[in-house]
Amino acid sequence: MGDDSEWMKLPIDQKCEHKIWKARLNGYEEALKLFQKIEDEKSPEWGKYLGLIKKFVTDSNAVAQLKGLEAALAFIENAQVAGKTTGEVVSGVVGKVFNQPKARAKELGTDICLMYIEIEKAEVVQDELIKGLDNKNPKIVVACIETLRKALCEFGSKIITLKPVVKVLPKLFESREKAVRDEAKLLAVEIYRWIRDALRTPLQNINSVQLKELEEEWVKLPNAAPKQTRFLRSQQDLKAKFEQQQAAGGDEADGDDDEVEAAPVDPYELLEAVEILSKLPKDFYEKIEAKKWQERKEALEAVEALTKNPKLESGDYGDLVRALKKVIGKDANVMLVAMAAKCLAGLATGLRKKFGTYAGHGVPTILEKFKEKKPQVVQALQEAIDAVFLTTSLQNISEDVLSMMDNKNPSIKQQASLFLARSFRHCTPSMLPKSVLKPFCAAFLKQVNDSAPEVRDAAFEALGTAMKVVGEKAVNPFLADVDKLKLDKIKECADKVELVGKKGGGGGEKKEKPAAKAPPPVEAPAKPSGPPKKAAPAKAAGPPKKGKPASTPSAKSKKASDTKEIVETELSPDVCEEKAAAVLPASCMQLLDSGNWKERLASMEEFQRAVEQMDKSEMPCQALVKMLAKKPGWKETNFQVMQMKLHIVGLIAQKGSFSKTSALVVLDGLVDKIGDVKCGSNAKEALTAIGEAYSLPWTAEQVVSMAFTQKNPKNQAETLSWLANAMKEFGFAGINVKAFINNVKTALGATNPAVRTSAITLLGVMYLYMGAPLRMFFEDEKPALLSQIDAEFEKMQGQSPPAPIRGTKKAGAEEEGDAAEEEEVDGGAGDIMDLLPRTNISDKITSDMVSKISDKNWKIRKEGLDEVAAVISEAKFIQANIGELPMALKGRLNDSNKLLVQQALNILQQIATAMGPSLKQHVKNLGIPVITVLGDSKPNVRAAAWSTLNAWVEQTGMKEWLEGEDLSEELKKENPFLRQEMLGWLAEKLPTLHTVPADLMLCVPHLYACLEDRSGDVRKKAQDALPTFMMHLGYEKMSKATGKLKPASKDQVVGMLEKARAVMPAKPAAPAKAAVSKPPASSAPAAKPASAPARNQSPSEDFSEPEPKPDTKKAKPAGPAAKKGVVGKKPPVKAGAKDEEDKSGPIFILVPNGKEQRIKEEKTLKILKWNFNTPRDEYVEQLKTQMSTCLAKWLQDELFHFDFQRHVKAIGAMIERMETECEAVIGCLDLILKWFTLRFFDTNTSVLMKALEFLKLLFTMLSRKNYQLNDYEASSFIPYLILKVGESKDVVRKDVRAILTMLCKVYAASKVFPFLMEGTKSKNSKQRSECLEELGCLIENFGMNVCQPTPAKALKEIAIHIGDRDTTVRNASLNTVLAAYNACGDQVFKLIGNLSEKEMSMLEERIKRSAKKTPAASAKQERPQREHPTNPNATFLRKPTQEEVPNKLSQARAQHAHLEQPAPSIPKEFQLDLDVFENNHTCASDIPDLVQHKLEEVLEPVMIPERKMNSVSPHFDDIHNSTASTINFVISQVASGDINTSIQALAQIDEVLRQADKTPVSCPMQCLWRMIRFLPQTINSINLDRILLDVHNFMKVFPKEKLKQLKSDIPHRTLKTLLHTLCRLTGAKILDHMSMIENRNESELEAHLRRVVKHSANLSGLKSDKSTEKGALRSDDKVIKAKVSDILSEIFKKIGSKENTKEGLTELYEYKQKYSDADLEPFLRNTSQFFQSYVERGLRMIESEREGKGRIQTSTVIPQHSTDSYLPSSSAVPISSNGEDLNAAAYYERLKILRQRRGLENSTVCLLLKLQSRHNGLHFRGLKMPEYLCVLHSKLSQLKESREHFQQERTHSHSPTRSSSPASNLDDLKKRLERIKSNRQ
Repeated sequence: MGDDSEWMKLPIDQKCEHKIWKARLNGYEEALKLFQKIEDEKSPEWGKYLGLIKKFVTDSNAVAQLKGLEAALAFIENAQVAGKTTGEVVSGVVGKVFNQPKARAKELGTDICLMYIEIEKAEVVQDELIKGLDNKNPKIVVACIETLRKALCEFGSKIITLKPVVKVLPKLFESREKAVRDEAKLLAVEIYRWIRDALRTPLQNINSVQLKELEEEWVKLPNAAPKQTRFLRSQQDLKAKFEQQQAAGGDEADGDDDEVEAAPVDPYELLEAVEILSKLPKDFYEKIEAKKWQERKEALEAVEALTKNPKLESGDYGDLVRALKKVIGKDANVMLVAMAAKCLAGLATGLRKKFGTYAGHGVPTILEKFKEKKPQVVQALQEAIDAVFLTTSLQNISEDVLSMMDNKNPSIKQQASLFLARSFRHCTPSMLPKSVLKPFCAAFLKQVNDSAPEVRDAAFEALGTAMKVVGEKAVNPFLADVDKLKLDKIKECADKVELVGKKGGGGGEKKEKPAAKAPPPVEAPAKPSGPPKKAAPAKAAGPPKKGKPASTPSAKSKKASDTKEIVETELSPDVCEEKAAAVLPASCMQLLDSGNWKERLASMEEFQRAVEQMDKSEMPCQALVKMLAKKPGWKETNFQVMQMKLHIVGLIAQKGSFSKTSALVVLDGLVDKIGDVKCGSNAKEALTAIGEAYSLPWTAEQVVSMAFTQKNPKNQAETLSWLANAMKEFGFAGINVKAFINNVKTALGATNPAVRTSAITLLGVMYLYMGAPLRMFFEDEKPALLSQIDAEFEKMQGQSPPAPIRGTKKAGAEEEGDAAEEEEVDGGAGDIMDLLPRTNISDKITSDMVSKISDKNWKIRKEGLDEVAAVISEAKFIQANIGELPMALKGRLNDSNKLLVQQALNILQQIATAMGPSLKQHVKNLGIPVITVLGDSKPNVRAAAWSTLNAWVEQTGMKEWLEGEDLSEELKKENPFLRQEMLGWLAEKLPTLHTVPADLMLCVPHLYACLEDRSGDVRKKAQDALPTFMMHLGYEKMSKATGKLKPASKDQVVGMLEKARAVMPAKPAAPAKAAVSKPPASSAPAAKPASAPARNQSPSEDFSEPEPKPDTKKAKPAGPAAKKGVVGKKPPVKAGAKDEEDKSGPIFILVPNGKEQRIKEEKTLKILKWNFNTPRDEYVEQLKTQMSTCLAKWLQDELFHFDFQRHVKAIGAMIERMETECEAVIGCLDLILKWFTLRFFDTNTSVLMKALEFLKLLFTMLSRKNYQLNDYEASSFIPYLILKVGESKDVVRKDVRAILTMLCKVYAASKVFPFLMEGTKSKNSKQRSECLEELGCLIENFGMNVCQPTPAKALKEIAIHIGDRDTTVRNASLNTVLAAYNACGDQVFKLIGNLSEKEMSMLEERIKRSAKKTPAASAKQERPQREHPTNPNATFLRKPTQEEVPNKLSQARAQHAHLEQPAPSIPKEFQLDLDVFENNHTCASDIPDLVQHKLEEVLEPVMIPERKMNSVSPHFDDIHNSTASTINFVISQVASGDINTSIQALAQIDEVLRQADKTPVSCPMQCLWRMIRFLPQTINSINLDRILLDVHNFMKVFPKEKLKQLKSDIPHRTLKTLLHTLCRLTGAKILDHMSMIENRNESELEAHLRRVVKHSANLSGLKSDKSTEKGALRSDDKVIKAKVSDILSEIFKKIGSKENTKEGLTELYEYKQKYSDADLEPFLRNTSQFFQSYVERGLRMIESEREGKGRIQTSTVIPQHSTDSYLPSSSAVPISSNGEDLNAAAYYERLKILRQRRGLENSTVCLLLKLQSRHNGLHFRGLKMPEYLCVLHSKLSQLKESREHFQQERTHSHSPTRSSSPASNLDDLKKRLERIKSNRQ
């Protein structure tokens, strides 16, 4: 029991693996309970057991195994991941469960197999079970057969693939074990139940006794079709339907559906293909040519035996077919002919569609051999030609058959018709379009009048069959001239005909000829109009088949009957007169032939009125026009009468039933007048009316021929221009080009230029409809004429034919009726090509020429090819019959001489152009070999093959290429060139097709192989082709096809399929519908361009419009087509609506303690730690699982979708909800950040930009919520963010830097530092430089305290990069060290350690330059950036240019506007007024106006919060000699835009200074000095009354005596300077601003101000105004001025020098005493404010000293007490004699310090104090100021003094170099500083 207690404590998964069986048993029991309890199929709990399930089923202990099987079954049923275990578990079941003696174990094993099938793993299960059939243990074999039988019984033959099962059945029947044979018998019965007679062929060779037993069992089976009773998880809709039917008490309801659905299984598909070519006798080809017939017979017998195999392996049968064909055509022994025919039939039956390549060669030969009368030969030939027909299409062999129907031999004619009659039976209406039927019907009609009765009967039978297939109305137009007797005979034959498909209807319709099933779906013509629609009814039973086709051509027959109605017999003149007299007035009739033209005119007017009033039914058109033609008729000399006559002809044509007979009466006259100047337009109108009334093609043909029989060039020219116009109005339908070509050629050769011009214009119009082929007719013309024709064609290039406006009533009706009919759409290019006169060149392709092409000598081969090219060039247009040429050319396509390959390709291109659409029949034997050439290693050969291929496809369309296995066989070849070219070609062509043959599916396995090809180009092309395959085959089919791939490959391919599904183009719409209103001729060309743009636009439209939400779940987001699809099908709309509802709830779900749990799991390594170089699938899956609980389902689907557009959409949704669901966002922040790290690895910029936009908003929100990232969140995000800082795109880098800046608000900067240090180790130089710059920013903003682990280590690492190869990295490293130097001075040299001499010199140079060359703009721009650290665009040492400023500010503002609306109302004390900066960016105001706030809440007693900042680094004291830097660092925190951060910083300062001595306040004085400095600029905007009130209060609390007792005289001096400056700036007006002081008289302030005002007035009394100095000065004034200037310059020079400063001040005082009106302003104006104050103060001190009123200043050194860190001590500035260098040097010094010192700490405290002063005005008293500020003031005062002391020493040491600066530098600086100053003013 001791052992038991040990394993009892273990977790379930460990128990299941325990070595003690009881522990395992217990584990299985608990696992079973657990599996039944877990409700979520995606729960991570399932993952723990993935590797254990096989052990569950293969447990060595029988008792434990039983329980393990139960647990495994529960796992498979409930876990989504169960599918991954299929192979190993089923293999375990077969090997370790099926051999168990316990029935329960076997039962559970079978249930497990069936459950795997239910979860879509049928193929894997079936493979394992079939492997089990080879097991030596019969128990296992029996169990496997039984499981297969059960699976088939429950799931049906659609899910269980029968072919591999049927293949092993015969072997099972041979087993020695009776149990195996019995079980096999049961399985065979079950299979028969599903596929019926298709099973007979594969089992025909089993033991006859067994077969007989099976037959008996089969007979007992019910006839009803079996049904699936168990359904896959994906078939839940079918399951519901099935249950519903069972509940309703039967399954009759679904009978029809099932009949349609259950396509019969073709036994051919169940057979294994046999390879026979290698089994041919070695001497076969010699024997077949032998002279002795016995030898030939032997050879044929060998072949006959091989061709009896029902299914043959594909291969190159060309030589064998040629040999058999030769025997059939030329062998004298009829017995051998019959044998060869049987062999040919066997090949055709065994190869099926693969034989199509050779079909064209066999048909003419067989038909010609029908001259033999012997019945056995005829029968063999019939079987052969019937078998051949089933491998090809009627279109492909039509020309060969038609040529034989004109043969003189009646037997050949009879057999050709009978062959067609038999062939028609296998056709559907869509396979017999008008274009195919028309020529056949014409041939049959010739034969029904043949002298031989057997020929007539055969023709009747063929016509009857055609009528039965397509319907009477479709055939009637072709039978217009057949008399009634013959028509009845045809109908009688039609009634007798039994079509192959009619017997059983639906599925079983083709039992008698099993092979016939294959063609129908494939035969659907390539033109995308009717056939797809008709295919369904054609397959369906009975009525639909009959009804649909019959109704289709109804309009055609109407047209035909119309034509019949208006065929008139010619009437005699007497009858005409009689009929005309009945409808015309008598006077009109009498005056028609009057000699007086006026009477004739009156007669015509009456005639016209009568015609206008006549009704169509009573109008005798022929009689009326004959009356008009009566003498003088068309020879009328009066133009008015003639105009009227022509007009009436037009009226009659428009209003009456105008016949051909009537037209012939008038046409001659109309053509005669068409060139007449006065009557020509009327003649043209009449011709147009006749064209509309009868038909334009006929009218045009008559008119043109009449015009050219006349010799009048004017008439000829006008006729041609009328025809050109008529073609545009009527369209090109039915125009007989052939009829015009000769006349047009005559016109082109005419001497009259007008005729030539009209002919060329007509050709231009014809070109619109015919395109390039038209030019071929005129290639023999003279070059000059040809260039004119080309110019006309050029004009028409790119134009589309206009829509017809005439003849549309009938044509329109016809179109609608015929919309589905092939010929109507084909009428464009196809018909035009048919019109071309074609030459039969088969006679010219001699056997000599063919043998030359195949010669061993390449020169002779070339000669042969040259001859062929010459023959084709000469013929121009050729017929399809080109004799033996195809085989000869095919041989040259793999010629070793590449020049000959190219020549052969050029000839094939020539053939394509010359042969036109008839080329289709050569696709298999010549087209496919061209594809093979695409695999050639030479690019020029591939290019030639590519252009040949395109030329062929242009003529043939794609259907023929895609039919059969040829294309898939090519793709199967592992040739990277071939594969990439083929896939590129398919990707280009497939999207243009409306339908494709089912055989395209055969290419899919090879396409998947290409996705994993070694060649990157092949892989890329395969990925591009994937969506185009999917648009035709559908996602489901392609996904199913991945089942046969290896698991690793499958996952990869499925992922690609998902991506392809997102970008799958929409199918082009059927062009027929678009062309309803247009004639067929124009519809074909128009349809192509229309479909292409739609295809091109669809993805872009979808990218730019991610709006329509129903699309989210759709597979095809393809622009307009997709939207149409949504509207057209109701279910998707519902689904879309459902999606909308789903999206209304919260998208982030708050899971209590979810984040803590995840942190814990990662620490204990229960889940993967988020640490990778590139994200692997397991990381993505883990994140997906974790996010499933925290996000809405739809959002998660979008986030993990393969389409990047969905990501963009999802991020948009997250941005929308971030503010409203901020708590939940923070709850799953770690997961959100992890998901965004995955996006950093995407290559799509739009996703990346959207991600960065979200992150900026996220960190702003977190900062506002005072959220601090924890280390777990930071470590899984920051390293990946830093990767993107090295991105090549500037816009990305900027955003990443902005995010890093924001990051420091929600995560300690000292913790961000190590991540950035890690980033500097990257190989990417951009990343290194950006990380170094960011480190510089951190040091600059937060001081040396951020350097981790210690400043010394960090700086050593940074300094390494000074020697980097990349310039930007070097610069960034130097700048960062410079930032450290600015923070801690020369100490930095100790910290960075030893540098090479070169690197050290670079660093020293950089430090020196930073002191010298600070740009003027930096002074302005630096401060705004510092005071507003939240600006994301502020970057270290990268000051924006003047032009950039507004943009950056507007960005910052937009961000703030966006973010601050929903923010809680925290006052932003230090917010910048962005308007001022943006609108006036030439000079930035140094102290911007502050935004007014209610400050009560800020100044309430503050609870000092717990410190979140890191404690001061222990190494900090190594760097700093005083606490100044520490204070600076913390004071910089006071500048934060967030009040809480400011209070944090103040709290720290409080702690640092708590123990300090308390001294009077000095910090406000520092601030006041700064403010005094800027008073000239701000004087107009400040509240002087308030300031004076404050000063008054201060002077009350600290009277002059009290101030003098203080250790420091700063407060006293500050006060005096402030008041003096105010007086100087405002003058006496200052006294008006004392309104707020209650007792002005008692105020010490007023007395002081009056004194200062008076003193200032004295000083400026004699000051001369600049504006008055424009006039000329007197010469003595000038002399005096010059002397005064020299004296004062000398005095100021002394004041500026260190030694003589006291002496200078004394001299100045004495000078002023002597000359009280002396103007010092010009000398003081250009000096610093501090220097001015110093001089004035010095003068006052001397004054008080001499009067004995004040204390005496003893020190001769200028007191260095200025607290403005920007102002230099004036003693440090040497001043030249003219006073100008003083100004330059002072600014020079000031700039240096500007550059080196940030000064932020002073301004920050100043701002705080200013706010407080506005609040209560009592801060100088210190009454309401928090205690810690006082401490701070005193401490800062001490720090300041020590710093000034240090500065003085440095100034002494540096002053010599300062004075020796080059004058040019100073001049330059002076100019720049003057500019700055003028800007400020």
